Formats: sequence, structure tokens, C-alpha cells
Amino acid sequence: MIVKTKKFKLDKNTYIKFGLKNVLRDQWWVILIVIALCCGYFLAPSAWWFIGTGIAYALYWLFWVIQFAGVSQLEQGKMLFEKMSYEIGSHQILMKINPKQGMPLKWDQVKSASKGKNFYLLVINKAQIIHLPFKVFNNENDIKFIDTILKRKGYFK
Repeated sequence: MIVKTKKFKLDKNTYIKFGLKNVLRDQWWVILIVIALCCGYFLAPSAWWFIGTGIAYALYWLFWVIQFAGVSQLEQGKMLFEKMSYEIGSHQILMKINPKQGMPLKWDQVKSASKGKNFYLLVINKAQIIHLPFKVFNNENDIKFIDTILKRKGYFK
């Protein structure tokens, strides 16, 4: 069985929000480095340990915000934000711009998947995500079938 979705467009703000959440989830260990650097205060007490570390941490997040905002503005990232429909089966995900143009994506290319309150989020890499709101599916059976595929592929427990 293949699930065919309605055409929809990924919003740039949604992309930036989920991209930053994905980086935060993948790179949680950066906060441990910040804490370790702040512990330098106990070796040589100075407020500069906190100020310098805070500035570095803010610059780190600014870097990622600029990366995701930049992808949404560049010509190379334009395809992510075009109106597309998806054909999802147990072997691959077919991203279709129109009935004749599409790009297959094998399930082994999907790094992780999650299910939100009203969406699925498939992470390909740090810069590429597939956001599938439940409203793009034709019926409740399509959503259950996607759940089954994601469980079978090991993305859900």
C-alpha cells in the first residue's frame, strides 16, 4: 500500500523552529562544555568565566539560527519550500513536485522520526527535514499506516 498526501508547502518559520529543536536534541552535550568552562570560576574567581562562556554559547546558537534562516533564503534550498505531495510506502518516500517530477528517498536515509500532536517529523540530516502535518493525509487509515511503517522501521517503539 502507498499513502498519497495532498500537496502542501513547508513554512520557512516551521523549518527553522524544527531545525533548531533537532540541533538542540542532537547537540545537547554542548551545554556540558559550557558548564565545564563556567567551573573555571573555582580555579580563578572572576565573572569573566560566565560572561565569556555566555557570549560563546549565544554565538553558537546564533550560528545555527543563521544557518537555518540562510537555507530558507538561498536558491539551493528553494526545493525544500516548494509545494509538494508525498507518496509514502514501505520501501521509500517519493517527494513529488508534479506528476512527472519527483525524488525518491529510501527509508535508510531517514536519520530519525518523531510524531507530534498533529504532525510527523522525519529528519534526513541537520539541514533537511520532512514535516508532514496530519491535515495532508486523506483519512485516518493513512496516519495509522504511517505509524505502522515507522514502527516496523524502528523509528518508534
